Parts: sequence; structure tokens; C-alpha cells
Amino acid sequence: MSYQVLARKYRPSNFEEVVGQEHVVQALSNSITQERIHQAFIFAGTRGVGKTTLARILAKCLNCQSSEMPVSVPCNKCNNCEEIKIGRSLDFFEQDAASQRGIDAMKELLQTVPQSPSSGRYKVYLLDEAHMLTKESFNALLKSLEEPPSHVVFILATTDPDKIPKTVLSRCLQLNLKTISQDVLQNHLGNIVQNENINADDEALGLIAEAANGSVRDALTLLDQAIAHGAGSVNLDEVKSLLGTIDNTYLYEMIKFVINGDGKNAFNQLDLIAQLNPEYDQILKNIISILHKISLQQAIKNNELDEIKELAELTDPEFCQLLYEIAIKAYSMFHVHPKPKEALEICLLRMLAFNPLNESNQDFSESSGIEKKNKPLNSNNSKSLGATHINGGKQDLNISPPASNTNSDEDKNKIVQSYKDWNEIYNSMDISPFAEAIFGNLEFIAHEKSLITLRGDIDKSSIPNNVMSEFEAACSKYFKVKISLKLEQGIFKNSPESLKAQENNIKQSSAESSIDKDVGIQNIMKKFNGKIQDGSIKPID
Repeated sequence: MSYQVLARKYRPSNFEEVVGQEHVVQALSNSITQERIHQAFIFAGTRGVGKTTLARILAKCLNCQSSEMPVSVPCNKCNNCEEIKIGRSLDFFEQDAASQRGIDAMKELLQTVPQSPSSGRYKVYLLDEAHMLTKESFNALLKSLEEPPSHVVFILATTDPDKIPKTVLSRCLQLNLKTISQDVLQNHLGNIVQNENINADDEALGLIAEAANGSVRDALTLLDQAIAHGAGSVNLDEVKSLLGTIDNTYLYEMIKFVINGDGKNAFNQLDLIAQLNPEYDQILKNIISILHKISLQQAIKNNELDEIKELAELTDPEFCQLLYEIAIKAYSMFHVHPKPKEALEICLLRMLAFNPLNESNQDFSESSGIEKKNKPLNSNNSKSLGATHINGGKQDLNISPPASNTNSDEDKNKIVQSYKDWNEIYNSMDISPFAEAIFGNLEFIAHEKSLITLRGDIDKSSIPNNVMSEFEAACSKYFKVKISLKLEQGIFKNSPESLKAQENNIKQSSAESSIDKDVGIQNIMKKFNGKIQDGSIKPID
């Protein structure tokens, strides 16, 4: 006898065997027990969670011959149950809506609706992948869905209920099937390998359950592959080789180096991973999962792994979210990159480049031969950059202090007197986007030796420690003295960013005014009855 795959061999034959869909099972069982059977159902859920299986079990419950009434537990022994199981029942119509989606196939199906059941109580129609039906097919189905004969039950199974017309949805009882949790899947796989007398590692089953992404069918298919790959057993190393996964310990270390801005060691760790011949898209998925766990740990402290706890304490929530966004963006573009390893490498480079601790990733950028470019003082004073010095093949930009016409160190020790001087000093600082977003919106109040007071709509306790330390270090570097910051909450109007916004508004108004006064442009608009699109006028920098 030919081998029967596990996904078919262990397909549930009654509601009790269904895994992870207790809410749907309860609703269907109660409706049968209370004799409140709906005329049409929609089973919605991702692949491999039990839509078709539940439809077949429901059909057996409605037509089981073990009782004079529908039962919530089919006997699986009578002729009706057996025929539905093997797909030969004349009262159970299963149609693949993906391949038979046209109006002709629907008309042929609906012609059988008025006919009485041959041997059961109900005629059950299952339309699998119902969202693939054409608009004409849905329209033809509407009347039968709304007022079917008393002996007819429709079941629409779909992975995309949003594509089903609302007119159809309103006529059906929709039951949403959930993806199965990893723990439930692992327990299910454990029971199966025990029944099959197969030696299996719990960690290996955990990897299979995780790779299945909530699908029972995918989990059983992967288990079949793992058994074949392991010559009749399921062990951790063989499953890792099959799935192309690695131990997350490597990834914890690599992420730790990224957070610390240690690019050299981060790429050394990647080289160790590369020696294991992994699937790089799976590596990136694992990185995304780890960053997700770190974020949850920071918010609700729900993780028991020491590695996750350590990483959660090591990084700021804002930077963790940035790493997550970079990883997600890299994964969304992974399929278009010609070399998977390079796609992962550029993802790491972006993470290191946007590290808010600029001091920590400076060594990496220098060792890579990457020039670090200082921010110009402002758009109108770019010529104030000092001479460029070449030293050992590295380019070093010396910036002249904006508040003075000389480059002497004594000028840097002067006390800042006005917000104008402060804004020019701020614009000369080379700081991260995180620091810009915070301190660019604070107004200068006072400068007393080593203390600078700023004011804005922010509480000092809400500023991440590393961002505060970064900006204080930038100020200390400029003034050549240890600088501490004092923040006051209040109204501000002369912050660097607000003044820059005012300047941009003036430029924008001037640009729009010049267009309005341009006779040539106005004549063209009148001739062609045209108009200028909002937001299309930009000032020249």
C-alpha cells in the first residue's frame, strides 16, 4: 500500500480532533445541538488551518445516519460519513472556485440546488477559495444564498474574505479561523511522532512549528520532510539543515554588536553564520523576530530569555524601532537583490550607519574607508568650511566656529550671549537624527560656564540617556569644557528648527509670489486653461 502523507493521515474526522479552533468548533456544535443551523457559512483563515476540514466535518454532522437528527459528533461509520470522507457523496458538493470560477460553472452547480438530498438530510455545497469567483458568479449565487431550500447549506471557504462582495457577506455567517500558536503546533507534532514511533527532539519540533507560521498542514508537511531527511528520525541538526536555520545565539551576539556600534565584530559574527550555509532570508526573518521580542520586553516585560532581557536593557526603544524598520524594509526588498548575503550585509550597514551613538560607529566607518561628512553650518554659509586636510588617505573637514571670524580656541570658550549665536553653533554640530529631532526644537535661554539652559515642550526624563549624552558630548567638544544641560518646559519660538521653518516659509511665499507676478507663466495658464498644482512650487536653495 502506498504511503499516506501525515497531513492526510491525521486530518481530523470530528470536531474534537480539530487543533486550535475551539471558538469555531463551539459555535458549530452549539448551532447543531440547538437546531439553529444557518443557511450559509463563510470559513475565513490562512492556509492550512482547517477550513475545508471543518466543512467536511459539518457535512458529516448534518447527514450522519447514527441519529434521526443532526449530531455534533459524527459516527464516521455510516455510509454517509464514509462517502463524505472519501469524496463520493451525492449530497456533498465540493467545488474548487479557483479553477471553476466562471458563470457557466456556477449555473451548472445551482441547477442541482432544488433537488432533494439522495440519502442525507441536507445537500451541502462547499466552494473552496470562494474569493476567486467572478463577479457574475457571485451575482448568480446571491438569490440562492438568501433564500435557499430548507435542505441546502452553503459553505464558502476563503483565505481572503475582503475580496468577497458585501452582498454575499451579509447573507452568510462568517467564522474566522485563527493561526495556530507555536506551542499548540509543537504539542500536536509531539503526539503525532509518538503515535508513529518516531524519535524526535523537542527543539527540532519547536523549529518545525515555528517555521510553519501557524499552519497545521505546513507543519505536518515539514515534519514529513524532516523524517525523510533524518532517515526516520527528527533531530535538531538535521532540521536546522533542512530549514536553513541557525542557533539564535549567533544572532543575539550580532545584534548586540550592532547596538554597540561595533561594525567589525558584527560582520565577524556574520562570517561565522555564513560558514553554516544558512538561508539568508530566514536569518533576516529571525532578526526581525528578535527585535520584535526586544520591543515587547521593553514595553511589557514578557520574555524569560536572558539574552532578550539583556538586549532590551542595552538599547533604547526608539533605536530598537528604527532597527526593526530597517530590517522590515530590507526583507521587503530581499527578493529583488541578486545576492542574498549582500542583501543582509547592506541591512547591517544601514543599522550601523543610523546608530545614534556616532562616536561608537566612527571607528567602523574609518576602518571601512567611508568618509564621515560633517553637516554644513547652514544653507547660506557653506563657504565657512575650513580647509580640507588629507591625512593618511582619510579626509578630515575642519569647520570654522560660526560665532566668530577666527579659528582660535579662545573663541570657543566664550559665553554664548544670544539664541542667534547658539543656533549657528548648533548647526555646526555633527549629531545624529535622534538628537536633531529633540534639541533642534529647543530654544537657547542661558549659558553659564559649563551649564547651558534650553527651553521647549519636553521633559528631560523622556530623552533617552544615550541621546542626552551624545549632545552633551558634542557641546563639550565644541566649547572644550565639560558641558551639562538644563531643560526648562515652556513656550519656545527661536529654536533652530523653528527659525529654519520660518525661513523656508518666507522662501516659499517669495517663490509663489514670483510665479504669480510672472507675466509669461500667467499667459500660458490662461491660454491652456491650466492651473498650478498645489505643492509643486519649490524655492531654489
